[in-house]
Formats: sequence, structure tokens, C-alpha cells
Amino acid sequence: MRALIYSRVSTDKEQQETSLKRQTEEGKKYCNQMSWKVVHVIEEQESGYDIEREGIFTLLSFIKNKDIDVVLVQDETRIGRGNTKIAILHQIKKFGGKIYSLEHNGELLLSEMDGLILEILAVIEEYQRKLNNRKISKGMKRAVKAGYRPEKNLKNIDQGGRERKEVPLEEIIRLRKLKFTDIAATLRGLGYDISKATVHRRYQEHMGKQMEESKIE
Repeated sequence: MRALIYSRVSTDKEQQETSLKRQTEEGKKYCNQMSWKVVHVIEEQESGYDIEREGIFTLLSFIKNKDIDVVLVQDETRIGRGNTKIAILHQIKKFGGKIYSLEHNGELLLSEMDGLILEILAVIEEYQRKLNNRKISKGMKRAVKAGYRPEKNLKNIDQGGRERKEVPLEEIIRLRKLKFTDIAATLRGLGYDISKATVHRRYQEHMGKQMEESKIE
């Protein structure tokens, strides 16, 4: 098993720094007992209510990239406190990560309430995904009905099979019979990372340039 040890204290006081080192040393000792390989160690002096922690971003990156098998903490409060803890645990679970705690001498055990909240968040996220896919599908159907042919967009696919994420002005102009919301949804379905506001802005810029050119002529 490949492990990442995450240690955190809330202040930079001397006694807290001692606690930080103790968490890490106890984590290494546990990994040694379990015959786990310590891939990375993160030590942070940040508030548990702060979600924008560099250590947490690094931790999530390791999990997302499958560089580790387990995260080891002293207890669940090291991950975070309050809503911040729930949000981080949700992301770790979403990426398929496992958390072990020294407190439980094994996999982290959540309270019944925390477990229920995480289940609700997972259900909500799944419904949001389905709704977004439905919206993209409807936008695509409207675009095809309006004369758009997605197969002609193959030039935007790279060798990896994914479309380049850029703003396709030609496609926006071609789909102008649709609402900007539907244009954005259709283009997202084709792999473009684009919002309704960006579609509207680029189209207005295009129209503005056309007006300027017509004045010059």
C-alpha cells in the first residue's frame, strides 16, 4: 500500500509545532507496522475551517492521479472542521480515496450524521450530472434540427480523441438561430469548455468588428 501522511495543526505556536511532528512520526510508525510505503508527507499549520489549503490541494491531486492508495491522519479533525471537513471528505470519496486514522487504528469511521450528509451529496451530484447531460442532449438536438452537422467538426479532435477546448467562433455564428444558452450547451457537448456568457460576449465582439469593417468600407 502506498500511503500519504497528512498532519495539521491550527497555529504556529511552539507546542503546536511539536504536535505536528508527533502526528507525522506516529503516522510513519503506523505505516511501518502495516508495511506501507510512505509516498509523501504533508504538514500544515492552517485552520481546519479553511478549505483553500495547499496541502489539501496536493492531497487531492495525489488521490486523483492514483499515486497513493490511502491517506493516513491522526483523526478526522486533521482533515478539517465543520462544513470544510464534509466538503473535503466528499472530494476524497469522489476520487475513490481511502482514509485511515490513528484514532480508529484503521479506516476512518464517520458519525452517522456525517455519513448521511456524504450520501446526500453524492445523490445530488449524480442528479446534477444527469440534468446537465440532458440539457446538452436537448441543445444538440435543437442544433441538428437547425442545420448543424457535428460530424463536420472532426477537425477539432486531437490525437487523443478529445476536442480542443477553445472558443469556436465559426460554430457560434452557425448556431446563432438558437438561444445563447442552447449554443453553449451544444458546444459543451462537443467538448468545448464554454459558458453562455462567453458565447454571448464572443458573438457581440464579432458583430462589433463587422460593424467597424462596414464603416471603413
